[in-house]
Amino acid sequence: MLLQLFLAFLKIGLVSFGGGYAMIPVIQLEVERHQWLTLDEFQHVIALSGTSPGPIATNSATLIGYETAGIPGAILATLGMVLPSLVVIILAAAFLFRWHSHPWFKSSFYGLKPVVTGFIVYAALHFGQSSFGSVETGVSWKQVATLLIAGGAFMAIVKYKVHPFVVIVGAGVLGIAFFL
Repeated sequence: MLLQLFLAFLKIGLVSFGGGYAMIPVIQLEVERHQWLTLDEFQHVIALSGTSPGPIATNSATLIGYETAGIPGAILATLGMVLPSLVVIILAAAFLFRWHSHPWFKSSFYGLKPVVTGFIVYAALHFGQSSFGSVETGVSWKQVATLLIAGGAFMAIVKYKVHPFVVIVGAGVLGIAFFL
């Protein structure tokens, strides 16, 4: 179990382009493949990881490891997630200065932007869709409340330039008010 956790998150850490939110579908695939958590438990882990300080992918690895195999699982899953980044950063720092202005180098990063955006959109839609359940059962007040909170958070950040911390706290308070 511990080796599986380490290797799964090592693999995820190796392909973590675009940050943690872009990696949610990859993390979910591994969690489902190994049957470490139910979909509901995974959604709770992602929600908690997103509101906790630090990178969401690392927080997710830590929580999934802890839920699966206790403190040793948390340590090994976290180590698996961060080890590739650490190695890549050390290697990149050694070569970046030499290649940073090369056209192929710049172009490759422009090519990665749409892929990262697609991963993030997929994660948002998939996470949101699975939170709502089946659309055949009709629209519930919880779905409407969730959409209102999400829309309000989006407007607060984009239109009114409210600090994300204030939006997160406000959404948490509204969640308690609506869903408790």
